Amino acid sequence: MGRRHAENLRRLVSQAELVAVADVVGERARQLASELEIENSYSSLEAMLECKGLDAVIIATPDKFHTSAVKIAAAAGRDILCEKPLALNLTDAQEMLDAVSRAGVRFQVGFMRRYDPAYAAAMKRIEAGEIGVPVIFKSVGRDKDGPPLSAYHANANGMLFYTNTIHDFDLARWLMQDEVSEVHAYATSAIRPEVAQFGDVVASVVNLKFSQGAIGNIDSYAQAVYGYDVRTEIIGSKGAILVGSLNQTPVTVLTAQGSAQCVADYFLTTFADAYLAEINDFVECILNDQPLRVSGEDGLRALAIAVAAESSYVQAKAMKVSLGSSTAAS
Repeated sequence: MGRRHAENLRRLVSQAELVAVADVVGERARQLASELEIENSYSSLEAMLECKGLDAVIIATPDKFHTSAVKIAAAAGRDILCEKPLALNLTDAQEMLDAVSRAGVRFQVGFMRRYDPAYAAAMKRIEAGEIGVPVIFKSVGRDKDGPPLSAYHANANGMLFYTNTIHDFDLARWLMQDEVSEVHAYATSAIRPEVAQFGDVVASVVNLKFSQGAIGNIDSYAQAVYGYDVRTEIIGSKGAILVGSLNQTPVTVLTAQGSAQCVADYFLTTFADAYLAEINDFVECILNDQPLRVSGEDGLRALAIAVAAESSYVQAKAMKVSLGSSTAAS
């Protein structure tokens, strides 16, 4: 992810200059700097922040390091775009946003699906009232290849709700123009029981209630071998909007050996335009001193849904969504 942001900044964002890259594996940073033909590479964020001419940073560390990295960058007075999720718990997330506020720097969280042309077009039509009042939100998020077991051993990222479903939680708030008030989550690791020892799951279904009465459902799957599959549907009082593939054939079979239609294989392929639009917008807003489109508050509220979903799964009951501690639904 860090490589993709660096490549976009170096080659495709005309209003910005890629000054430096950093990675805890210094050789990896040096190799990328060489490939992108820039002079500066570092083995720590702190060292990179000493680089002259550095105005803003993109943070694409594993999830558990987001809080510390944002605090360091904010204290150095740099504007920040940080990948999702904001953090792995609400306490760390709030500390991060407090540090950003104290430093007076600008901060954006990386929910790139808002920049995807199809999702952006859907939002415009929802805002125009074409489907009336949104009533039902349905979303599918399935990665093609499950993480290797070593990725779970590292304990560097959150469980499925934080690494995958967080995007759908953000879409739910954004497209429905409402807050999620309650969730009931179900999850399984039955087909890969070894991940359970690390507190993670392979697949989940999260049912949603919204503050104004709408309802929703999200399914996430970490190893849908047939391809990278992202689809969303918003059903309203006057119609519906579908984002993603829609095939009129009565049956579509998808397997690892092939499928009846072309299926994307990777998130960087599916959302290539979205990542570029995201970084372009971040740069333009920084240069023109405009409000950033996806705020820390957006990141905090999506995280609150993920925290409630995890609590619901662990406690096997519906949970209220709160920016404080999650509580059981009555």
